[in-house]
Amino acid sequence: MSAFSLPPFPLHTDCPPVGLESLRVSDYQLQASSSLSSGLGPHRGRLNIQSGLEDGDEYDGAWCADIKDKEQWLQLDALRPTLFTGVILQGRNSIWSNDSVTWQPCMNGSQEAVFVGSQDQETPVLALLTEPTVAQFIRINPQSWFSTGTICLRAEILGCPMSVNPYNEFTWERGTTDKLDFRHHNYAEMRKLLKAVNDECPDITRIYTIGKSYTGLKLYVMEISDNPGKHELGEPEFRYVAGMHGNEALGRELVLNLMQYICHEYKRGNQRIVRLVKDTRIHLLPSFNPDGYEAAYEKGSELSGWALGRYSYEGIDMNHNFPDLNNIMWDAQEEATDKKKVSNHYIPMPEYYTTTEALVAPETRAIISWMQDIPFVLSANLHGGELVVTYPFDCTRNWIPRQDTPTADNDFFRWLAAVYASSNLVMANPDRRMCHFEDFQQYNNIINGADWHTVPGSMNDFSYLHTNCFEVTVELSCDKFPHASELPVEWENNKESLLLYMEQVHRGIKGVIRDKDTKLGIANAVVKIEDLDHDIRSAADGDYWRLLNPGEYKVIVWAEGFFPAMRQCSVGSEPQATICDFNLTKTPQERIKQILAKGGKIRRDEQLRTRALRMRKLRVSTKILNRRREQQLRRAKAKRK
Repeated sequence: MSAFSLPPFPLHTDCPPVGLESLRVSDYQLQASSSLSSGLGPHRGRLNIQSGLEDGDEYDGAWCADIKDKEQWLQLDALRPTLFTGVILQGRNSIWSNDSVTWQPCMNGSQEAVFVGSQDQETPVLALLTEPTVAQFIRINPQSWFSTGTICLRAEILGCPMSVNPYNEFTWERGTTDKLDFRHHNYAEMRKLLKAVNDECPDITRIYTIGKSYTGLKLYVMEISDNPGKHELGEPEFRYVAGMHGNEALGRELVLNLMQYICHEYKRGNQRIVRLVKDTRIHLLPSFNPDGYEAAYEKGSELSGWALGRYSYEGIDMNHNFPDLNNIMWDAQEEATDKKKVSNHYIPMPEYYTTTEALVAPETRAIISWMQDIPFVLSANLHGGELVVTYPFDCTRNWIPRQDTPTADNDFFRWLAAVYASSNLVMANPDRRMCHFEDFQQYNNIINGADWHTVPGSMNDFSYLHTNCFEVTVELSCDKFPHASELPVEWENNKESLLLYMEQVHRGIKGVIRDKDTKLGIANAVVKIEDLDHDIRSAADGDYWRLLNPGEYKVIVWAEGFFPAMRQCSVGSEPQATICDFNLTKTPQERIKQILAKGGKIRRDEQLRTRALRMRKLRVSTKILNRRREQQLRRAKAKRK
């Protein structure tokens, strides 16, 4: 077949990935000269694909040829004329074709081009074609490999699909009608975007910071509310946290898209958004780990690999960096003669965690302090690299590698996870391909975190056991750092899920717990649901929120110095919390004296005191460490000058 007659193209055309990593390319579009096994077939030759847990299974981590010679190849059928501009791979030689029969070698001047591939298992290597060419098929043809190894590679291919018009212009489907800033934002650009949103919607937005990263980058939060900067009595607080792993960049961009979208739609009078803003105080943290993100961003979306930027500047995985309260609770239950007396909520962090010697990232310390300051009710932790929603517990008992480990609120957590997964356009697609080696569709794209893999010290578990906030993890995409061209489509995939999940903060019961005599709110009153072994507490003004599925509940409330109270509360199926207020009567001093005279004990909230004391210690040690770090940074800057 003759080559296409085309006008000349610029040498460095900026074409995006065709989609091996993002799964835009289907398995049937990939072929190979030979394969070592079915689990090492051409469909596994995708950039950053991860292997299964068992050697020799159907889900290995690359394409591998069965024959060791220079005639082996991995081939892509792009299905349409495409301007190929480069490859990211572990192999070397690239050739192309328009009909998969007649092949033309990639040239470097008068010689066939041979590109340097990867020298290790993980580092992606970019090879730009010196002469970008239009074709439908492209082959990657490895020319050398380690003598003790096999021909194996994972790849991505850069190319612009050509439109069917006389000029053969490059066109890319936008994927959405929303006019948002679809690109990857580094730290400086993120700050500009936050300011732009705040300038456009000053009446409903506020920018604040909760701390700094190890290198001094601020952890910015965008608050969205009809009364920004103020907790309104009875109004629940919601948060999205993205970028815990800095290289999982999609969550960061979705959070930035979300704040723009809410601003635009609020101004347009979209009643769903207006209601959400008026009834909810929303907090959006786009970058938990800005140091990690900057490292990944500098390399680029396809070249950062699977792990670069995942960890903090100090090499800490923040997903394991929170206090492990699960085992503290479980150990106490095993030792207790009466398990009902073991606390199931507001568990204090351990003493060692509050010291300056504890290996706790400054970012983690900032998040914990933030959790303490604001009475969050619901949250989601946005990750990437898979397509699944996980719910607590994330940690197994007895250090088992994986085992279903449910919370007392398992049914509601499953509901939360299903709300996001069932409304996500990719997760809900029954024909989608699995990302790596686990088929989460058999679980309807939700799974107990510990049943996937155990994660001691996760933010989800800490949030549930140390605060009132319920939190799930959303794995947003197979590709941790999708190309900017994919962002409009990813926004559409997740837009409804992001909004619908936020609306779940209005389920269950809510109310205000007051002193019957003074009518003032009672802080830290315990709210107990009969037959549910997880309590929550009232906020500083006495208001509380208890997420619950539809049903009838017996609710018991008590606070130190007051008689307990009980009432029946009914929860409907609509996302509108049932009002369930309480007025508590103070325990008379005469009654206290009688109890003590008979040898009885007055119920003391010692756990609350311990929790507050440990939090104060953590904040003191954080200030000390921050001062040390700032001094080190100043000295380092002075030396560079």
